[in-house]
Amino acid sequence: MELANVVALALLQGLTEFLPISSSAHLILLPKLVHWTDQGLAFDVAVHFGTLAAVVAYFRHEVITMLRDWLGSLTGKGHTAESRLAWAVGVATIPAALTGLLFHDAIETYLRSPLVIAATTIGFGLLLGWADICSKRVRDERSIGWRDVLIIGIAQAIALIPGTSRSGITMTAGMMLGLTRQAAARFSFLLSIPIIVLAAAYETKKLIEASVPPDWISLLLGTLVSAISAYLCIHYFLKLLDRTGFMPFVLYRLVLGAVLVVLFI
Repeated sequence: MELANVVALALLQGLTEFLPISSSAHLILLPKLVHWTDQGLAFDVAVHFGTLAAVVAYFRHEVITMLRDWLGSLTGKGHTAESRLAWAVGVATIPAALTGLLFHDAIETYLRSPLVIAATTIGFGLLLGWADICSKRVRDERSIGWRDVLIIGIAQAIALIPGTSRSGITMTAGMMLGLTRQAAARFSFLLSIPIIVLAAAYETKKLIEASVPPDWISLLLGTLVSAISAYLCIHYFLKLLDRTGFMPFVLYRLVLGAVLVVLFI
């Protein structure tokens, strides 16, 4: 891959993975719009590992405490708020994992078109705006119950449709259930850890089976750029969220969806 392509795609992955604007949509659309050749499976694995490293590093203290208390709950030490949060993250991952396992090929074959992305970008963008304006937003992520877990988990499964945005729809669901903007975002980011692990593992398995010779320089650079950009994205997004809300992202989604309709209809 060309150096400019590596940096642009890795930067795009890092910035869009955790913003409510759909990383998969942007990674599908950019090569189409500028007529680049497909970046390949190995590069997708590399940038996924980069974003995984970023979110684990940013929430390292929470992740360590959650894992410690979760293990404690398994060995009879009882539950804490952190162990319950860990269980919530794990259980909310199941719907998306099962949906991806059963329908991955169909989604990849039939739902990666620009017009599908345009429809989901606009539709779920409007839903995000409605949740941001109308929801009560009074709870934190440690108040999440099993009903909430199921709803957010199903929302994350829907995000397998390109253009939906995993972070966007899980934050939308969280706010609709009464979570604050910050709580909805933090839970969405924690929820990304197991799903990125599963996605990267699945892609790695396919990569091994394909026996594709790796371009190590491109892969290492892509991992590094996506990790740094994703870490900075999480940091500044959480700092700005209460000040700006989600409306700038809603407007961006509406404009992007309109542009896609004009370009590809």
